[in-house]
Amino acid sequence: MSVMTATPPVRPRALVVEDEPSLRRVLVGYLNADGFEVEAAPDGESALELARELDPDVVVLDLGLPGVDGVEVCRQLRTFSECYVVMLTARTEEVDKLVGLSVGADDYMTKPFSSRELVARVRAMLRRPRRPVEATTPIPEAVSLLTFGDLSINPESREVAVLGEPVQLTRTEFDVLAALARHPTRVMTRTQLLEDLWGDTWVGDDHLIDVHVLHVRQKLGDTAEHQRYIRTVRGVGYRMGTGQPA
Repeated sequence: MSVMTATPPVRPRALVVEDEPSLRRVLVGYLNADGFEVEAAPDGESALELARELDPDVVVLDLGLPGVDGVEVCRQLRTFSECYVVMLTARTEEVDKLVGLSVGADDYMTKPFSSRELVARVRAMLRRPRRPVEATTPIPEAVSLLTFGDLSINPESREVAVLGEPVQLTRTEFDVLAALARHPTRVMTRTQLLEDLWGDTWVGDDHLIDVHVLHVRQKLGDTAEHQRYIRTVRGVGYRMGTGQPA
């Protein structure tokens, strides 16, 4: 009589990139305790080597690394990996957050921060597939290509174009745009957009959405003053535009 043995669950892989040894140890410990298989790197060059070798599910990435900084690491990471990236910064200036997210980071945290909150955010991200194959809300085949004036969005291929010219969005930028496009007459709050991306267990700063919306607008050729595609509803949130200036 053979005895069936249960296959142990696959542990998600995390890569911590932090040059401060004490913080690196703390982050590795918290992620390990939460069930992650964790590797760590003290600098950008070794981080990129490990990322190619390990194919991590999530990278916790310090912005101010020696040598190759976090922005360049994230930029290179995006050429070969779909992992989630949480950027850590010791500075509070908005430009740090903007630059980090513009090269493909999904979230940011400003030091000092709660390690428990970081783990909670990472867990929320991992509830969404790294390589999405379909939108959260199914879209009928007849309307698979969404158009708003000169803007076209293909949810299935995750392609965006303006006047027929491709627009390169990060995964999270596309997901924000697609969430609004699926409900073109609805005003969505920041919280609703975050829940659409990460689920209702999200913790953290809901102004993260503002930064992603800013980047989407820039790539679509919009500004806060001339809102053709994503419109701000003051005091509430955002909705899709018609493609004509507001």
